[in-house]
Formats: sequence, structure tokens, C-alpha cells
Amino acid sequence: MEIRVLRYFLTVAREGGINRAAEILHITQPTLSRQLASLEEEVGVKLFERGARKIKLTNEGILLRRRAEEILSLVDRTQKELIEQNELIEGRVVIGCGEMTAVGLLPEIIASFHEKYPQVTYDIFTANADVVKEQMEQGLIDIGILLEPIDIETFDFLRLKHQERWVLLTRPDDPLAAKEAVSPKDLKGKPLILPSRANVRNEVSNWFGDTFSEAQVLFTSNLATNGALMVQAGLGYSITIEGAIPFWDEKKIVSRPLSPEIHSDSVFAWKRSQPLTPAVERFVKEMRFLLKASVDG
Repeated sequence: MEIRVLRYFLTVAREGGINRAAEILHITQPTLSRQLASLEEEVGVKLFERGARKIKLTNEGILLRRRAEEILSLVDRTQKELIEQNELIEGRVVIGCGEMTAVGLLPEIIASFHEKYPQVTYDIFTANADVVKEQMEQGLIDIGILLEPIDIETFDFLRLKHQERWVLLTRPDDPLAAKEAVSPKDLKGKPLILPSRANVRNEVSNWFGDTFSEAQVLFTSNLATNGALMVQAGLGYSITIEGAIPFWDEKKIVSRPLSPEIHSDSVFAWKRSQPLTPAVERFVKEMRFLLKASVDG
């Protein structure tokens, strides 16, 4: 399966037609049609449903599109990184993270790094930890901000002194908003919104103890902001890490700490035994220096 043909396939998938894609690719329509037919023959499945005016992807075509985007993104990054080896320190540092308090460390690190290497740019990708780790393993994300535990066989990491505190999100007019802290007993019979990740939900279930079997889990959510929208609508109470909550409107959503309190440790992590680009290698050094200085200070 050639990279060039995958680019042809993605262009047709985006444009929804052969003619427009051929114009963009600067090749003839018959040539493009033959390339697509050869690709379908090579993979052994039908990739397109061809209509009178437009073509659309089959289920197999949708899967190939997703994988092709990942492959070409990695190819493009690799080509750029090879060129950067013999140039000034420039390029892009891709950072993956969730809605975590630890993200607040990034501005200081990036500001310090930018003074030394102004040609470097940044891509901050927000997703839950499972997605971030998967893309780190694929080489699509350079550095991830993750909750522990961390797989030490796969990743190198810097443990952060900042801990993520777990809280309950509720509407400001709800009776629970009047409490200083919320206990498992307070949530008995209440509709709950819990994290999607199974190992993170285990932390919550341990906090509930024996009463967790009686909990009414109405939703799971991979990001706190999405769960907060359900809370705002009065559909439930979200248990999540504090993360981005300080930036939200307290007239719409408030948070209350759990009692007893739960805290989770977080890390900056990157893939072990993977060559780093000059930009990423120096960024990691900058992180080490600033984090050590903050601890020593």
C-alpha cells in the first residue's frame, strides 16, 4: 500500500468525488479512478459507494480513512523531523493532556522554552488518558500529561508535585452546594456522572466503599466539561478531578471536595526507547530543570 495512493484516497474521501479530487491532485480523472480500483483490489474490500454525483465511504472505507490519516500524519512528522536534524532547533512539540490541574504548569515551561527556541511551535491535544497514551505509543504525541499509575516499561516520566483533587460538580442552587464537602452518604440515590476510564472509576468506587453497589450511575464521560453540561441541565452530579473547574462560571456550576478526600498523582511522560527530535529532547530537559527548580525552591 503506497503512501502516494493513500493520499489519493484521503483526498477523494474529503472531497466526496473523483473530479474535484483529481483537480486538487493535478492528475487525470481516469488515472485517479484506476488508482482507487487498484487500492480496493489490494485491500480486498469495497471502499466507496459510488453515486451519480458523489461517492461516499463504506464502513471499511471509514476505517481505512482513520488509519490512513494516522499513517500520513506520522509520515509527515517523520519527514519533517529528519530535515530538522541538521537545522536550527525548530519544529513542533505535540503535548497530549486531559482537563487537569497539572496543565497549569505548561505556560511557564513553554514561555521559558520559547525564549531559548523561538522557532519551535506547539500542538496541545486534549483527550482522555487512554487516547493520549495510544497516540504516544504510535508516535503521534511527544509528551503526555497523565494520571498515575504509569506503565514504566513503555514510558519515561517526571512525577509532578501537584496532585489532582477529586470533587463533586453540582448546580449552585442544589442543596449539596451548601455543603463544605460531600460524603458517599450524601450521594445515596443521586444520579451520578463518573469518568469513562475503568481504572479511574475504581478510585471512585473505593471511595464509596460498600455503598457503591447502590450508586445510580446515569452517565460516564471522558472529559469533565461534557459531564458538566449534564450537571448544568440538572441531570446528575459529576465526580471528577478539579482540572479546569477554576475557569468555569460559578453561577452555573460549583464544585465541592469529597470527604474523605481523594487525590491522584500526575506525571509528564514520553515514550521510552524512542528517539526524540531535537526540539522535544530540549523541551524535556527544560521540563526537568524547571520542575527540579520548583521543588528545590
